[in-house]
Formats: sequence, C-alpha cells, structure tokens
Amino acid sequence: MSRVHDALRKAAQENPQTPKPAGSARTNRTISTASSLAGLDPYAEPPSVTATAAATETPDRVTDLEDIEACIRQARKVAFHPLSDALLVNPSKPREAPAEEFRTLRTRLNHLQTTQELHTLVVTSPSPAEGKSFTAANLALTQAQLADKRVLLVDFDFRRPTVDKTFQLPISPGMTNYLQGTASLSEVMLRVGESNLYIITAGEAVSNPLELLNLRECSTLIAGLRNHFDWVIIDSPPLLFAADGNLLSTMCDGTILVVRIGTTTFDSVARAMQSLCENNVLGIVVNGARRGELYSKYTYYHDYYYHGADREPEENAESNAAEIEED
Repeated sequence: MSRVHDALRKAAQENPQTPKPAGSARTNRTISTASSLAGLDPYAEPPSVTATAAATETPDRVTDLEDIEACIRQARKVAFHPLSDALLVNPSKPREAPAEEFRTLRTRLNHLQTTQELHTLVVTSPSPAEGKSFTAANLALTQAQLADKRVLLVDFDFRRPTVDKTFQLPISPGMTNYLQGTASLSEVMLRVGESNLYIITAGEAVSNPLELLNLRECSTLIAGLRNHFDWVIIDSPPLLFAADGNLLSTMCDGTILVVRIGTTTFDSVARAMQSLCENNVLGIVVNGARRGELYSKYTYYHDYYYHGADREPEENAESNAAEIEED
C-alpha cells in the first residue's frame, strides 16, 4: 500500500496543477464539462445551453409527439389526381357499389376501434396481385371522407411500391429516405389537398428493405404516428414472398388479409395466417368478385331509392315482386 502512495505522490510532484492552456472555445467547454462531471473542478464555469445543444445536435429525427404534430402541419399539399385506371373510390359518385363495399369495411373497422386500441393497420396478402394496394388506398380514401378522421396512407412495400403511381406522386423523398436519415418526416409527408388524407410514399429504392424495417426509427415512428392519426394504413409486401409484412404486423395494432377469388388458394391463406401467428388478424377482404353476382341487388336497391319516384306504380310493383321471388 505504501508503494501506491509513493507512486501517487511522485506523480503529483512531476505534474503539478497548472492553468488550463488557451485553446478554442469548444475545447475549453469540453474540458470544463468533463472536469465538472468528474468532480475534479466543482467551480468550473458550466457550459452554456447553446454550447450543449450544439455538442449534442443530431440529424432531424422525430422522437416526441409535438414534433410529429408540427410535421403534420408542415406537410406539403398535393392535388388529388390519381391514375384514370387506378380503380379508386370516387368521392363524387358515392353510390357506386365498390364505394359502398369500402364504406361497409370502414364501418366495421370503426366499430372495432371503439372496443379496442386500434389505430395502425397493415394491409397485406398471401401472394402478389391479389389487391392489397387497391384495398389499402380505397380504405384510406373512404376513412378520410369522414370529417373527424385523420388518415395516413404509408407505402412500406419497398420492393414493389405502387402508392406513388396510383396517386401520381413523386416516389422520393419517402419512407426509405426518412429511415436512412436523409429526409425529415415533414419532407416525406404529403397532404391531399384540404382533405384528411395524408400520404407517405415508399422512397428511393434500397437493397436492404428488411434491415431498414428493423431499425429502431421504424417502430418508434409507427408508435408515434398512432397518437396523431385516427388511422395509419400501411401497404406492405405479400406475406409469403418477403418477411417485411410479418415484421410490420408485430409493430401495428391489426392486420387485414386480402385474397382474390379464383387466384388465392386455401393453402396460401393457411400459410399466411400461420406466418402472422393469428395474433392480430382482424379479418379477410375478398377481392375480384364478379360485379353482376355481387352488386345486382345493391344496384336495384339504390336505383329504386333514388329514381323510384320517377317510375310508374305498376313498374315499381313488378320490380318488387321480381326481387321477392329471387329471394
């Protein structure tokens, strides 16, 4: 023990305390901060707030709720000008049968929302070309038609994005740019006119989509967005062709599986459900039904309601009798 004391005494004699050398302000602040934390110089001048902020400055990343709300207010507005053949719900024709089907889906989801915490929703499918992107876009549009609903549609299908093409928007900057830190949330978020619909496109193509989804920024962002939007609707890759959808479903409140009549097999549906562990599957949307088979009664009902007053009583009676016989 005496040898230790001798060594310490000798070191103190060889290195007496001297005034701090002059240097840059940043260097002096660093030394002062380190000494204060170590308890060696309790009278050292503490670093200024400005200096501390500059020393800890990081790229523009959203970490708190106020920042997300500010980004929503700063979202750039774009016109609603989708592709003519995109098969989107037309707000000016609310009585069309496809629009009514999505309003039915909207009603069921909004009812579920009153019974459980449900704000983030993954829309996916077992295989490609089954209508998941079509369903996600139309569901977002239908939800946004309600005055009290703020809706965000996000394209997380980094492998084959379609939201930008459907709405004729620039694909970049988008979600991949945000996750890689090259764009802020306010730069990637778009608002469709004065509506309640917001959109984030997929962003620049990347070679490692699954690795991006595993970043902490991804789960943090989704968790934060759910507190500022009534619905966050995520378009994800097919379940049986990439693990992206499975990972996204673990970050979200619910999952909708889209299948296509005449295309999707029972085996693929079973495998897709197993890959999701059946934990948060809210239901299955069936796509590709023949219009004549599915909408004949619906069309008759609305034609009767909106145009029945112009018909003759006998015609109304005959049509009503025919409908009853079909039932």
